[in-house]
Amino acid sequence: MIELRNVHKAFGSKHVLRGIDLSVNQGRSLVIIGGSGTGKSVTLKCILGLIRPDAGEIIVGGEPVTTARSAKAREAFLARFGMLFQGAALFDSMPVWQNVAFRLMRGHLKRPKAEAREIAVAKLQRVGLGPDVADLFPAELSGGMQKRVGLARAIAADPEIIFFDEPTTGLDPIMAGVINELIREIVTEMGATAITITHDMTSVRAIADEVAMIHAGKVRWSGPIAKMDAATDPYLHQFITGSAEGPIETLR
Repeated sequence: MIELRNVHKAFGSKHVLRGIDLSVNQGRSLVIIGGSGTGKSVTLKCILGLIRPDAGEIIVGGEPVTTARSAKAREAFLARFGMLFQGAALFDSMPVWQNVAFRLMRGHLKRPKAEAREIAVAKLQRVGLGPDVADLFPAELSGGMQKRVGLARAIAADPEIIFFDEPTTGLDPIMAGVINELIREIVTEMGATAITITHDMTSVRAIADEVAMIHAGKVRWSGPIAKMDAATDPYLHQFITGSAEGPIETLR
C-alpha cells in the first residue's frame, strides 16, 4: 500500500532524510520509532505530499505521490487518509460532533449536516463516548476523552490509511492502554493500513505488526515486531531498552 524508495529531504544545510526505504502492506500496522529530530514526522509529511522530497520515490496504492495533481485529484488523494494528531488538535470553538465530522461537512466528502452528525455520534460510540458528549466542547473533556474524539475524527470517513502521531503522549498509563487497545481494534476492524510514530515502547508492542527504527535520517532496522527484541542492531537495542550506553549520543 505504501512504499518509500531512497527518499531524501534536506532543509537548507540540514539533511533530515538520507535515503529512507520503507514499505507497508495493505492492512498492516507499521510503527516508526526513533529519537526526536530523526525524521519520523518528515517521513509522514512526505507520504501525504505536504513536503516534496528532494530525491527518491513514494508510492501509495500504486500511484506516485510526487506526481502533480489538480486540486480535485489532490483532495481525492487526501480523502484516503485519516490522522490522529499529537495532542488531539481539536477545534476549541466547535462542539465535539462537529470536530469529528469536520471533513464530512465540506469538500470532496461533504454530507448533509444531519447525516454528518449521525456518523459522528456513531464514531464517538465506537471509541467509547456516549451521545451526550457530542454537544460538549473540547475544553469540557479530559485529556483521554479529547484523544478519543481525535481518534473518532480520524476514522470518521472510513479511510484506507490512518496515521497516528504519538497517540499516547500526555496520557496516564491506564488511558494510554485504552487508546492502544482501541487503535489495534479499529485498524483490524477497518482493514486499514496504519503508520504510527511513537516513543512509547508499550504502544509499539500493542499496535505494531512491523517496526522500523529511524536514526539520523536512515532506517537502522525494520522487521516484524516478533523479531525486534532479538535483533542485534546496537541503535535499536539501545532505544528499546532505554540505555544511556550505546551509539546514540545522549546529553550528560
